[in-house]
Amino acid sequence: MKAILTDVTKCIGCFECVTACKTSHNLSNDVPRKWHRNDGLSAQNWSSIVQRPDNHYVRKQCRHCLEPACVSVCPVAALITTNTGAIIYDPDKCIGCRYCMIACPFGIPRYDWEEPVPYIRKCDFCHDRTTRGLQPACTEACPNGATIFGERDELLSEAHRRIAAEPDKYLDTVFGEHEMGGTAVLYISDIDLGFLSYPARRETPALPETTHLAMSAVPPTFIGMGALMGGLYWFCKRRDALAGKDKDKS
Repeated sequence: MKAILTDVTKCIGCFECVTACKTSHNLSNDVPRKWHRNDGLSAQNWSSIVQRPDNHYVRKQCRHCLEPACVSVCPVAALITTNTGAIIYDPDKCIGCRYCMIACPFGIPRYDWEEPVPYIRKCDFCHDRTTRGLQPACTEACPNGATIFGERDELLSEAHRRIAAEPDKYLDTVFGEHEMGGTAVLYISDIDLGFLSYPARRETPALPETTHLAMSAVPPTFIGMGALMGGLYWFCKRRDALAGKDKDKS
């Protein structure tokens, strides 16, 4: 499985990764809206830099969860997990329900309000590039090696190696290793990165584990309600028909 490792201590806030993402995906200039969150992400910005105190710059993008909540709640399989670990989106299947936006613990998917038929937009891990043996545009563009691409297991080993080599420099955690079941976008940092997600601890389970019972009940509930409403409709129509016949006889 592929992954990205971002070392927050190396990021200089040059925005080269953001520019590369927009260029690679032919994203247009963003039109700020009052409902946009103050994190730089939108339908036209799939990657952003969040500035924190003391000149800390933190990349924000889809975390490509190992057990993605967005995929588990999508009723039409418009979001799928690929064999590379990327979570990609099929607009031809999307019905615009936005369940994925509600379910995502990192607040990533954004709605494209500029289109007549709005769709969900988010980082796709440069799936078209990685399937051709290339690295994502963002990691390729980084001039300082702050964000790198590779196999997840190897990047986890590298992250722990850096932490062990300089324990006074880094917090003793690899963000994304365990939270929410683990992600394919990993971070090491000298500041807490809890602001990138809803409150979670290392032991917080993947959301699909906690929502399975509720989500598995949705299909039979829809079928059951449909059958019930159909039965009521048939009963009412039959009652009216019988009442009409009785009236004609009288």
